[in-house]
Amino acid sequence: MKSGLLTLSFCILSVTSSFANTLKVGLVLDKGGKDDKSFNSAAYAGATKAEKDLKIELKYVEATDTNAIENLHRSFARKNFDLVIGIGFAQKEAVRKVAAQFPNVKFAIVDGEVTAPNVRSLMFAEHEGSFLVGALAAMASKTHSVGFVGGMDIPLIRRFAMGYAAGAKYVDPKIVVTENYVGVTGEAWNNPAKSKELALSQYGKGADVVFACAGASNSGVFDAAEDQKKFAIGVDSNQNWIKPGAILTSMMKAVDVAVFDTIKDTQTGKFTAGIVQFGLNNNGVNYTLDKYNEKLITPEMKKKVEEIKKKIIAGQIQVPDYYKKK
Repeated sequence: MKSGLLTLSFCILSVTSSFANTLKVGLVLDKGGKDDKSFNSAAYAGATKAEKDLKIELKYVEATDTNAIENLHRSFARKNFDLVIGIGFAQKEAVRKVAAQFPNVKFAIVDGEVTAPNVRSLMFAEHEGSFLVGALAAMASKTHSVGFVGGMDIPLIRRFAMGYAAGAKYVDPKIVVTENYVGVTGEAWNNPAKSKELALSQYGKGADVVFACAGASNSGVFDAAEDQKKFAIGVDSNQNWIKPGAILTSMMKAVDVAVFDTIKDTQTGKFTAGIVQFGLNNNGVNYTLDKYNEKLITPEMKKKVEEIKKKIIAGQIQVPDYYKKK
């Protein structure tokens, strides 16, 4: 009887110990939410892959109110989560403040630079990937006119726009690039009606390819492209599947990989603070080619864009960066 009790106690202790050692990860998504088919969806995919493959404990929240972001981070920290990940530049100040208050908790932020001993900043060379899709847009354009619809008018999205325009003009120096933004507040990320209106206006003025960098608002641009039988370009995640035949390509940011790797590094004791850069040289950004758009990208287009990519990586093409604009 004693032996049985000892065995039972040992089993309970083992289970409790195993549960206690499970890495706890909190994910704070921005206003677009996990179903935006773009930026947040990519982050959520990386986190859920970690949940499945690494057997972590994952909790996520969607910051529908920007003013609540700081409290969401603090709530995870107070509950002794090991790692808290913020998705989007708008979470920068919240991460900076809460990380200082909870030095034993590790934090990560996508698209924001926070200098602290317990924060990893996951940064992407959006301008490089945008240069590639701009080049593809110019190659596909028959009107020598392309468009850009950004979500919130902020430096990050201006960075996409500048790289895109530079890529288009690299291929066609005389091409016209029209640039519009959905708005100046967080609501811009989730206003497909407005983005459709802007895209329809650009198509109406002659553009036949429009790059959408507007989070969940991208769906409005895609609808406009389908209606007008023109092309759109997706962003952040591979969005080619959403409107097959209407989406020329997507500018991928490997947010899913960045999130997964950060969780894995935390679990294995390899977490380091500081900036981790993702660019063309390490597949952190790229253009997409799959079964949904393979008939839209000709062999000649692919050959040329791959040559451009190699030149950017080698430093033979200097992509203009809005962050470094004088």
